[in-house]
Amino acid sequence: MRSVLRPMFAATIVLFGGLAAADDAKVDLKVGDSAPVFEGLDELARLWKSPEHVGKKYVVVYFYPGDFTPGCIRQAQSFRDNMNKLAAQGVEVVGVSGDSTKTHELFKKAQKLNFTLLADESGILAKKFGVPVGKGGKVQVKDDQGKPFQLQRAVTLSRWTFVIGKDGKIVYKNTRVSPALDSKQVSDRIDKLEKK
Repeated sequence: MRSVLRPMFAATIVLFGGLAAADDAKVDLKVGDSAPVFEGLDELARLWKSPEHVGKKYVVVYFYPGDFTPGCIRQAQSFRDNMNKLAAQGVEVVGVSGDSTKTHELFKKAQKLNFTLLADESGILAKKFGVPVGKGGKVQVKDDQGKPFQLQRAVTLSRWTFVIGKDGKIVYKNTRVSPALDSKQVSDRIDKLEKK
């Protein structure tokens, strides 16, 4: 009896080990690849699902390290200030970081942002796009009143930007994002796509 159970147990370990390895496989999305289907909670803890948006507009998904940090503020302001042009181009913008929905709500209010922020506290959404996920930590920041407070985030995402075309494929990928120029570079890319 013991010899029969032991091989079955070993097979179970291999099976589950194989599944775990497949889940941790590195994703390397390229322009022309189909975008992953994803969802996340927005700044008001409402569920945002990509199938409800992709196909209707260009969807910009920009990953950033964290709310209230200098580069991330510049990047968010860039998208906010360029939103009229982006909207006219048929673009919807979604920012994603490892911050909580509550922190996103504070950040959106402080920066008067006019687009959705998704919380990716475990880094699962980032990994679907192949975005590197680092350790979180505590960060000392200032709110819109200049008052210091401490943020705790479980993970820190790299600053990468993607544009998903109306056909559901990746039409733009930038892994070396300049925060202040990001929205302009996205807009310029979409202009070129529309002229084809």
